[in-house]
Amino acid sequence: MKSLKIIIALVVVASLASCNNKRERQVQYMPDMYVSVPYDANGAEGINKELVNKLPVAGTVSRSGVVAYDIPDTNEGYEKAKAELKNPLPATEANLEKGKELFGIYCAACHGTKGDGNGILSQRDKFNGIPSYIDRDINEGSIYHVIMYGKNLMGSHASQLRYNERWQVVQYVEKLRSELK
Repeated sequence: MKSLKIIIALVVVASLASCNNKRERQVQYMPDMYVSVPYDANGAEGINKELVNKLPVAGTVSRSGVVAYDIPDTNEGYEKAKAELKNPLPATEANLEKGKELFGIYCAACHGTKGDGNGILSQRDKFNGIPSYIDRDINEGSIYHVIMYGKNLMGSHASQLRYNERWQVVQYVEKLRSELK
């Protein structure tokens, strides 16, 4: 009989506890998981009086080789790049060889190994109307801009090629253009 009274008491307590507002959270298991503690990211101290602006972790790769490209992806930006951008890399045999290698990986499938627009995708009728480099009024600045942002059906290759690699491809495309003439 004593155990029956205990069971009835537990049922009554559970019933009363379940009658409160269901739309509001009653108990949070780990409240800091739901409500974060704010702190000033640029402040001198954060939570637990730790410094917020710390030195990078040992072994962090420096992004010092990254060069910002601030010309917008517009027709005016294209014309600005065409007028103002110049290749900062010297025209060496090593740069041309690396440009040829990268061109073969990223560009030749569409533009062809000679830059005539007759790549394997064009031959298989996957993409039609791929321009030959000789047909275009382009220079090193406009080529770099198109590599950065893409143009028409060509997508951007900025994430695949680093800064120096883009300019090496530009050098190789300029060499192909001179050979097509």
